Amino acid sequence: MKILFITSNRVGDAVLSSGLLGWLVDHYREARFTVAAGPAAAPLFADMPRLDSVITLEKKPRAGHWRELWKQCAHIRWEMIVDLRGSAISWMLWTRRRAVFRPQYSEEHKVVQLARVLRLETPAQPRLWCSGVRWDTAARLVKGEGPLLALGPTANWRGKQWPAVRFAELTERLTAPNGPFPQARILLLGAPGEQEMVAPLLHAIPDERCFNLIGRTDLLTAYACLRKADLFIGNDSGLMHLAAAAGIPTIGLFGPSKDNHYAPWGARALAVRGTQSFEDIISAPGYDRLSGQSYMMSLTVDRVYQATLHLLAS
Repeated sequence: MKILFITSNRVGDAVLSSGLLGWLVDHYREARFTVAAGPAAAPLFADMPRLDSVITLEKKPRAGHWRELWKQCAHIRWEMIVDLRGSAISWMLWTRRRAVFRPQYSEEHKVVQLARVLRLETPAQPRLWCSGVRWDTAARLVKGEGPLLALGPTANWRGKQWPAVRFAELTERLTAPNGPFPQARILLLGAPGEQEMVAPLLHAIPDERCFNLIGRTDLLTAYACLRKADLFIGNDSGLMHLAAAAGIPTIGLFGPSKDNHYAPWGARALAVRGTQSFEDIISAPGYDRLSGQSYMMSLTVDRVYQATLHLLAS
């Protein structure tokens, strides 16, 4: 029995879809899986159980990536194809059952929308799988005793990035003697090339308490490191969704993106925004997604600090 699972190009969306994949793993115990995803997201699935292959959908002109996927999959008789991209490919391959995501206007969270693809009554909690080697690597990368505060201070575009100086101030308050994590170790995560944009934060953390893994680890090892953390605070990003999937308390910071769709998902997860709604931000005079400025300025340090205390107490 073989199942083809076609998911997102983006890391965050792929993490949110992982709950569906986990549901399939649990309910089709004899199945073997092939996962197709974009280059950024594909590594998320490398360690999942009963995996035949991960196919990387590298975008090509004239939908060439879909033709490549067809070539790799057309000779297989699939038990099921789950297509979260709503593409035509699922109708060009032989399968006993198709489950295709149909984009539609909805105010519901993306996890709730995805649950309808498999007609699930209860949305599936996102989850990932890690090999023993990655757990061992995480243990070497994040050593020591005591609380561990994980931060995701970057984002895929500047508009969604809370200022690094505010992350620094928040970290100082959280790790102060009267804060919830006195003298905590700090884990910093991000993509290659993002070190410079968070320089004020790096300078504010004592070297002996800082695990700076920005651009220095793969996604699944980052996930394994996050499983060791006591709290994650970060911008709306793939890392935020990784943290929520890891089951740790997660604070997601929002501005020019929709928290109703993309808030961190889980019982111990919370989205926080400033005084401006998404609509306020994008409809304001002069709004320009490509401007390079942060649209997170109405979100104060105190607001995030109080939200953190609330989450930890709940």
